[in-house]
Amino acid sequence: MRVAFDLDGVLADLETVLADAAGRMFGAPGAAPAPQGSESAPADVPPDGLPAVPAGAPPDDEPVPPVVRGLTTGQQHRLWQGVLDAENFWETLNETEPGIVARLADLALERRWEVIFITQRPASAGDPCQLQSQRWLARHGFALPSVYVIRGSRGQVAAALDLDVVVDDRPDNCLDVVVESKARALLVWRGDPSAAAPVNAKRLNIEVVRSVGECLDALARERDEKASPGLIGRLKRLIGS
Repeated sequence: MRVAFDLDGVLADLETVLADAAGRMFGAPGAAPAPQGSESAPADVPPDGLPAVPAGAPPDDEPVPPVVRGLTTGQQHRLWQGVLDAENFWETLNETEPGIVARLADLALERRWEVIFITQRPASAGDPCQLQSQRWLARHGFALPSVYVIRGSRGQVAAALDLDVVVDDRPDNCLDVVVESKARALLVWRGDPSAAAPVNAKRLNIEVVRSVGECLDALARERDEKASPGLIGRLKRLIGS
C-alpha cells in the first residue's frame, strides 16, 4: 500500500504553537497576556468565516486555529513572521498524538507500506523546510522519511505518485484527492462530532477518523481482512472463482 500523510494538523501540532504565540503577542484567549500596547482589535471577517491572511502565510495548507481567527490581518502577518523567523522552526513542534510517528513507522515496516509525507510548509529561518521536516520525523521514530514540499493540489500529487491513501486534516484537501485521483482520502477530524465537516465529508466519499491512531487501526484492520478473507474466500480461490 502506498500512503501519504500530511504533517501539520495530522502528525505535527502546529495549532498549539500558533495559539501560544498569539497569546504572548496579542493576549489571545487561553494563553499568556500580551504586553501593554500590543494590538488587540478584532478582525473583519469575510462571509466564509475566516479572516484574510496576507502573502507569506500558508493559508492553503494550514487551518487557522480558532484563537487566531480573531486577529486582524496585520496581527496574523506579525504572528506568522514571528514564528517563521525562529531558527529551524519546523523542528520545534510536538506530535499531535504522543508516539504516533514511531507507531506509524513500526506499522509501515511490519505491513510493508510505502509511506511518504506531504506538506505545503513555507520556509523558515535556518535549514530548508524539507530537511527540517525529515529530521523532525527521524527524531520521533521514522527513519529515512520521504518528504515532499508541494505547491499544488493534493489530488494531483496523489495521481502523479499513484497513491492508494492520503491522510489529511482539511476537507478541501481530501476533496481534491477524491476528485482528482483514484486514492482514498481519510480526514482526521478532531472537532465537534456534530459539526458539518464530517457529515459533508462522508457525503463526498471522504472517510472520517477521529485521530491518526484510529486511522492506523482502520488501515491495518483492512489489510488483515484482505489477507485473511475467511473460509468462503479461501474456497473461492481454491476453485478459481
